[in-house]
Amino acid sequence: MSKKKEQSSGKDEPARISSPFAALAGLREALPAGTQPAKPAAPPREPSGPARAVVRMERKGRGGKEATCIEKLGLGAGDLATWCSELKKALGCGGSVEDDVIVLHGDLRKRLEPLLLARGVRKVTLG
Repeated sequence: MSKKKEQSSGKDEPARISSPFAALAGLREALPAGTQPAKPAAPPREPSGPARAVVRMERKGRGGKEATCIEKLGLGAGDLATWCSELKKALGCGGSVEDDVIVLHGDLRKRLEPLLLARGVRKVTLG
């Protein structure tokens, strides 16, 4: 035999929820509007780099050819090689690392200063 389902009388009956917080849901509208905590604005990060760089042009011992030397960066050998490679690409020139000095081919002093400042060098001394 078939069982008939009980039909509701047409009235909206509240849904029965077994949650202990169901009674609190009706009180939610009575709460005052809260404010979001203000997040402190983080200062823009400056690229961290060496404190200073000395840039000079030399010809002596290079067969009369001009070379721009970047000294006193205080970087390790691996970092110097990376900086040299990236500067060569940015300036479109050749160059190498000799001891603690990056040597770039040509007189690039004026073009080099803004690049070094952008890489985080705080003081660039042109010599």
